[in-house]
Amino acid sequence: MYPDHTHQPPAERAVEVHHPTPFPPAVAVPAPVVPVQSGTVPAVASVVLPDGRVVTGYAINPARSEPVVTKPAVSRTAVNVALGGVGFLAVCGGLILLTSFIAALTAFITQLIILAAVIFGGWIAVQILSAHGQQGGGTTVNIRKAVIKRNKFYG
Repeated sequence: MYPDHTHQPPAERAVEVHHPTPFPPAVAVPAPVVPVQSGTVPAVASVVLPDGRVVTGYAINPARSEPVVTKPAVSRTAVNVALGGVGFLAVCGGLILLTSFIAALTAFITQLIILAAVIFGGWIAVQILSAHGQQGGGTTVNIRKAVIKRNKFYG
C-alpha cells in the first residue's frame, strides 16, 4: 500500500487536470437617473488665478458638521438620586417634628386629665369631710345589736 492509500505506484496513475469554469461576465446595469430640480444644481463658477490660468468648477458649500451635544458634568440620574435624598431628608425631618408634636400633645392631655382628677377628687373629699362635721343636715341611722340563733333573726 502506498502513502496515498492507493494500490497503484505513483508512475502508473493517470494524471487528472481540472480546468476552472469561468463565471459569465456580469452585465453592467446602468444606475437609475434621479431627476434633479433646477434649483438644486449649483452654478458653474470660474476663477482667474494670478498667473493667468482660469479654473472652472462648481462652487461647493463647506460641509457643516452636526453640533456636538455636550454631556453635562454630572449625569441626570445622579442629580435625580441626590434630589430624592434631599426630599427624603425633608420628609424625615417633618416626620420627626410631627412625632414630637404628637408626643407633646399626648403629655399635655395626660396632664389635663390628672389635673381634673385631682380637682374632682379634692371636691369630693371636701364634700365628705364637711358633711361629717354637720349633724342636722344628714340622715341618721341607728344600728342595734342583732342576735342570730339557730338561723333565726332576732332584731
